[in-house]
Amino acid sequence: MNVGILSWIIDRQRTGVDNYLYGTVNEMIKMGKSNNITLIHHKKTDDDIYKHCREVLIPYLPLNLTCHLGMPYALMKSKVDLVHFPAHWHTQTSAFFLNRGVKKVLTIHDLIPLLYPESYPPNLARRWNTSLKMIVNHADHFIAVSQKTREDCVKHLNMSPDKITVIPNGYNPIYHPMDNRDEVRKYMKDKYNLNQYILFVGRVEARKNIIPVIRTLHEIKKSGLPHKLVIIGGMGWEHEKVLQEIEKLNLNDQVIFPGYISVEDLVRFYNAADLFVYLSFYEGFGLPPLEAMACGTPVITSNTSSLPEVVGDAGVMVDPLDEEALTSSMHQILCDERKRNKLRDKSILRAKDFSWHKTAKETWEVYEKVCRI
Repeated sequence: MNVGILSWIIDRQRTGVDNYLYGTVNEMIKMGKSNNITLIHHKKTDDDIYKHCREVLIPYLPLNLTCHLGMPYALMKSKVDLVHFPAHWHTQTSAFFLNRGVKKVLTIHDLIPLLYPESYPPNLARRWNTSLKMIVNHADHFIAVSQKTREDCVKHLNMSPDKITVIPNGYNPIYHPMDNRDEVRKYMKDKYNLNQYILFVGRVEARKNIIPVIRTLHEIKKSGLPHKLVIIGGMGWEHEKVLQEIEKLNLNDQVIFPGYISVEDLVRFYNAADLFVYLSFYEGFGLPPLEAMACGTPVITSNTSSLPEVVGDAGVMVDPLDEEALTSSMHQILCDERKRNKLRDKSILRAKDFSWHKTAKETWEVYEKVCRI
């Protein structure tokens, strides 16, 4: 069995979906599958991952034809039995129609452009949604990163449940409990002038539901707690409302935006935080809560979408619309060291249920199953 994987997304500065593919392919290489993998991308890079697998380049074509015709040509040239599309983009639609002799597996991470189209530029959301509906009946199998995403695909796209396999994400093992938390806290104080704080990691946009967290910070400050709120992530749709709420409550010096930070420092941010809060309305998976748990950070998340699948009983889950419950939960955790330690232990144990090795193994099993059909 020869497998082609569209790998161009790992050639850029990697974020969530890119890390999904990078972690999965690296583990497949460790499993001894290198000779069965062809990585298909736009241009050569010096990344070590390409030293282990065969690679095929997508030829550049004028008039925006590179993806529409160049990608199908590269798939034909690669002579693979199956191609894995690690995420959906409208630019790869033509391959589902032109490469009919190749089995096709598509990973669906979420349906945010369909369910929350306002989170994206209108043209992008429309093209994403239209193209996904076009290729639903032309893929041989789908991978969903959570049971919730699988249910959404069945409900909103009328996909057959039998054609969807749930394979959860893993996480980078760099996210782990650091040995000396006092040294980590000293580092955070020296570099970022931070002592005790609550952490949020993710894009600042309406769907992430950050405003109730800011209001809750305002409430718990009244009780004398010294904590600040640290927000790590880029600015997205309606981020202005978040900034306006901070201004309105006079919390400018209490809500910290450190900007771009290295992965190594992100691990430190997780480890030194007293609490991680993720009150998102909708997630296809929810990687930041998993990274926080892997570092031993107590977690509060919404009880919606896929987040209960990720957090399990290792964190505290609240209704994302219930600010009173959020305030109560945050106050309890921040004031009770024993409770924090208990959540820390449960978080570390829960995170061990997830790994890129497990993701890679189960993904390869899907390849084998599809090729047997």
